[in-house]
Amino acid sequence: MGDRGGEATTLNNIGAVYNDLGEKQKALEYFNNALPLSRAVGDRGGEATTLNNIGAVYNDLGEKQKALEYFNNALPLLRAVGDKGMEATTLYNLAYLERSRGNLQASRTNVEAAIKIIEDLRTKIDNKDLRSSYFATQQGVYKFYIDLLMELHKKEPSQGYAALALHYSERSRARSLIELLNEANAKILKGANPQLIAQERNLRQQIDAKTTLQRNLETSTNKNDLVTKAAIQRLSQDIANLTNQYEQLQAQIRTSNPEYAKLTNPDPDKDILKLPQIQQQLDKDTLLLQYSLGEERSFLWAVTSTSMQVYTLPPRQEIEKVATRFHSSLQQETAGEFAIEEAQKLSKLILAPVAEQLPGKRLVIVADGGLQTIPFAALADVTPQGKGEKSKPLSSQERGLERGSEYQPLMVNHEIVNLPSASTIAFQRQQLAKRQPAPKALAILADPVFNATDCRFKDENCQEADQPQSSNKNLDVSAELQQSQLNRSAKNLKRNGWNRLPFTAEEAKAILKLIPSANSLKALSFDANYNWATSGALNQYRILHFATHGIVDPKEPHLSGILLSSYDKQGKYLTENKLSLGDLFNQDYPAELIVLSACDTGLGKDVNGEGLVGLTRGLMYAGAARVAVSLWQVNDEGTSILMQEFYQQMLQQNKKPVEAMRAAQKKLWQDGRSLNEWAAFTVQGEWK
Repeated sequence: MGDRGGEATTLNNIGAVYNDLGEKQKALEYFNNALPLSRAVGDRGGEATTLNNIGAVYNDLGEKQKALEYFNNALPLLRAVGDKGMEATTLYNLAYLERSRGNLQASRTNVEAAIKIIEDLRTKIDNKDLRSSYFATQQGVYKFYIDLLMELHKKEPSQGYAALALHYSERSRARSLIELLNEANAKILKGANPQLIAQERNLRQQIDAKTTLQRNLETSTNKNDLVTKAAIQRLSQDIANLTNQYEQLQAQIRTSNPEYAKLTNPDPDKDILKLPQIQQQLDKDTLLLQYSLGEERSFLWAVTSTSMQVYTLPPRQEIEKVATRFHSSLQQETAGEFAIEEAQKLSKLILAPVAEQLPGKRLVIVADGGLQTIPFAALADVTPQGKGEKSKPLSSQERGLERGSEYQPLMVNHEIVNLPSASTIAFQRQQLAKRQPAPKALAILADPVFNATDCRFKDENCQEADQPQSSNKNLDVSAELQQSQLNRSAKNLKRNGWNRLPFTAEEAKAILKLIPSANSLKALSFDANYNWATSGALNQYRILHFATHGIVDPKEPHLSGILLSSYDKQGKYLTENKLSLGDLFNQDYPAELIVLSACDTGLGKDVNGEGLVGLTRGLMYAGAARVAVSLWQVNDEGTSILMQEFYQQMLQQNKKPVEAMRAAQKKLWQDGRSLNEWAAFTVQGEWK
């Protein structure tokens, strides 16, 4: 057809495949054939891409000077055509090349220029999900720069490179959450036009419903017949159209708020904390431990209000291998000797280097990668002998588990709090400084009705758990779609449906006894429903407690939420039976503490650069100063005991939430309870 531009593109693509296969000379042959064609048709962008590809091959072959020549030829072309993304890639390639030649300052100049472009491009993406996914693809650039700065620190320890590396670690993480907290402070969504919010919810429900219908057709027995295929195709188009409308509406909601203009172009140099500002957030009793896991080596910054030290740790793969085994072992009902062995191994890797700094400190953890799912409270204490708090002697059961080893959980000597990044606490504190505490103490939702087989339809005071339900008859289309979504979440999370949690009612009643009835609000059984959870009355309470199933679906994050009653007392199915992530972003919960006494509520989809994106950030956006969440499928009875002790420590002993969680976990450990029963819960957010 004489399409020389298309021919050049195809030759370039073939070259890229050969490069991936390791056949470098073949790759060069195809790239070199593509180059004159791109030039002949005047495709300067295509020419620059091919030059960049040839440079990368020469770099891999060790011909550094040739690689440098091709990268430098590509740069002016990319600038001329305005291809900022490819320009950032080429600058990163130059940085990588210069470092391998020992030119560390030249490498630094290039990678800083690449990051400046990445930061600028990120602000131009209005869609939050696309912004996060773009940023995720650029994390390797930040990790490279952190590693480069630490190499410079090793050569010149007095030049502040380690502190700059900490700043870039902050710049690389939880940026969407920081922007969300900024938005929440300006009340962008909460102050929006109610009609727009209603439209947003309606579109979200339509998208969910059509997605569910599409999934059902795709997995049906007649999925290959022409009528079903055509229906699937139509639904795909409908979903794409609705999603486009939804994104435009979200942008309209944000941009219609006059405060939004101030938030659209944040300056990372000002908004992301540097070492002095991080230290201002810490008191003399607090030690920040910030981790950055890298491919060749990892780093740990230990920061106090007056000092900073940095430690080199093993590569990401080595740390995450042990962390995964530890997390898995803790999910066993009788987490015992194996869990303790893994705790000790992981502690040697990630805590032993900083052991001398731990005594007497509250630990604020900013984790990375697989460490985000780890309960630091259950790690082995590595405090040097004689420097920690004296704990009571181990029981014979505990000694039996340990075969004489000296395991003591980290929480015995330390309060532990988690943060998505150090900068998030500064944003939260800005928010909290402007508001008065809510007038009343506690609102609690517990023990919702999930199934039509629930015994409470006959006797509201019955205690037995309901049976899993295989199907629901006589449901209308919207109810069937909602139930199909819940079934899909159960399957994604490998759960056998959503059964009653009978101990949550016990938990709620015991907690309510600690507070005068005039100072509390409760919703149990049928009353634990969507209308209650979205009631404006909840902003009158300092603590919100949800004791129910949590859905944190990493495969389909939009299905995540807090499960509420699916039926009213008359047996009518309630299609609004979940407080979704979208719902949370539209709530006003100015609470001092929100507790999700449910399974997996601290987890979420691990988005590179953002961390675990789940219910926690929805609750923080809604206004929570701190949240208590779980890291695995917790035992119903064990959680009930832990929560009762947690609230006794808070309400009767007047302890702050982080302090109260530590005291409750310590009590259960000393009583000989399994790690599985007390270690899952962690407090995130403000510790003061």
